[in-house]
Amino acid sequence: MGEPEKHRILMVSDFFYPNFGGVENHIYYLSQCLIKEGHKVVVMTHAYQNRSGVRYMTNGLKVYYVPWKPFLMQNTLPTFFGTLSITRTILIREKISLVHGHQAFSTLCHEALMHARTMGYKVVFTDHSLYGFSDVGSIHMNKVLQFTLADVTQAICVSHTSKENTVLRSGLPPEKVYVIPNAVDTAMFTPAPERLSRDEIVIVVISRLVYRKGADLLVEVIPEVCRLHPNVRFIVGGDGPKRVRLEEMREKHSLQDRVDMLGAVPHAKVRSVLITGHIFLNSSLTEAFCIAILEAASCGLLTVSTRVGGVPEVLPDDMVVLAAPDPTTMVHAITRAIYMLPQIDPQDMHNRMKKLYSWPDVARRTEIVYNRALKCSNPPLLDRLSRYLTCGTWAGKIFCIVMIVNFLLWRLLQLWKPDKDMEVVPDIQLPKSQHEETPFGSRKEESL
Repeated sequence: MGEPEKHRILMVSDFFYPNFGGVENHIYYLSQCLIKEGHKVVVMTHAYQNRSGVRYMTNGLKVYYVPWKPFLMQNTLPTFFGTLSITRTILIREKISLVHGHQAFSTLCHEALMHARTMGYKVVFTDHSLYGFSDVGSIHMNKVLQFTLADVTQAICVSHTSKENTVLRSGLPPEKVYVIPNAVDTAMFTPAPERLSRDEIVIVVISRLVYRKGADLLVEVIPEVCRLHPNVRFIVGGDGPKRVRLEEMREKHSLQDRVDMLGAVPHAKVRSVLITGHIFLNSSLTEAFCIAILEAASCGLLTVSTRVGGVPEVLPDDMVVLAAPDPTTMVHAITRAIYMLPQIDPQDMHNRMKKLYSWPDVARRTEIVYNRALKCSNPPLLDRLSRYLTCGTWAGKIFCIVMIVNFLLWRLLQLWKPDKDMEVVPDIQLPKSQHEETPFGSRKEESL
C-alpha cells in the first residue's frame, strides 16, 4: 500500500490571529495537525492593523495577510471580483491543490471559494455558526451561503444540529455535508494543581458580552443566584456592548464584592481564570458547538449551559447541566450544579476530555473529506451555471452573471500574466527556533 497523498491546502477566512475566537483557534490547530501529518498549509486572511504581508507562525505555518482592511465586525468589504488577482497569485505560487474556507460570515471566504471554483480547484467549506431564517440579516446571509455552496465540493459542520441548519439554509445535499466537531488543546487547559475549597463556590463566565451570547440573561440570573446562595461568587471575563448592563446590575444589587468584572481576557490567560472556579456558565442564545465549554471541562469545571444549538452534543450528561434559555430555569440548573460538585473530580474530567476530543483526530477526519473532494469530477462552466440557476428566479440569474464575469476576468488575467510566468514559491524548512514560535507572535517575511 502506497503513501497517503499529501495535500497543499489554502485555509481562507476573515477570522484569524491576532484576533481570538473559536474559528481562529479551529483554523490554527487544524493547520498545525495537518502540517505534522506532512501536508502543506497556507492561511489567507485580511490585514490586521499594521500586520500585512507574509508571516510565518508555529511549525512554518505561512499566513498571507492580504492588504484588505476590516469593514464590519472583522469582515472585509464585499468586492466580488477585487480579490481575484491576489487569490490566483497565491494559489499558483503555492501550488495549492485544495481550498478550505471557514465561516459563513466571512466575506473573504466566500470570494476565495468563488475564485477557486472558477479556476477549477476543489473547495471545502466549514460552517461554524447557526443562523435563523426570519430576520433580515439571516435572510441575506442564507442567500449568500446558497450561492457559495451551490458549487462547493464538500462541506463540514461542527455538530449535527449545525449540519441540519446549514442544509436547510443552503439547499446543499445532506450527503455532501460531514460532521466533524471542534476539539480542545488539553495540554494547554489543565486543572488546578490542588483541589479548590468549596467553602466559597466560584462561577466563571468567559464570553463576548453581546446579545447572542446571552449577556441579558446574566443580568437577571446573577442577582438571583447570589440571593439564594450566599457562598457563591461570580467571575465575569469578556467585553462587549452589554458590559454596561452587567456593571449597572452589580451597582443596583450592591454585588461589587461578589461579581468580579475582568474585562477582555487574552486567550493565553483563559486557563488561569478558569482554574479559579468550580462551575462554568454559558448563557448563549445560539451556538453551533462552543469550544469554551470544552476548555472549561478540560480544566475540570462542571458546566451549566443553555440547551441551544449543538451544545447538547458536546459533553456527556454527568459533565454538564443543561437549561432552557430563561432566567428561572437557569437559576435552578445552577443550584443543581452546586449540589453536584462533591461528585466532580477535575482530574478525571480532564482525562476523559483527552479521550473525547483531540485536534489530531479532527485533522484525520478532515483529511478523509479532502481525499473525497479531490476525487470528485470537475464539471465545465455551463454545467456549473445550471446549479446557480436553481438558487432562485432572480437570484439564480444574478449568480450566473457574477460567475460568467468572474470567469472572463480570470481568462483576461491569464492572458495578461500567464500561469507559467508566475514564480513558484519554494518549500522552505524553517530553523527549529522559528518552528517553536507561538500563535501570539510571528516572523515577518515580506510585504505583498
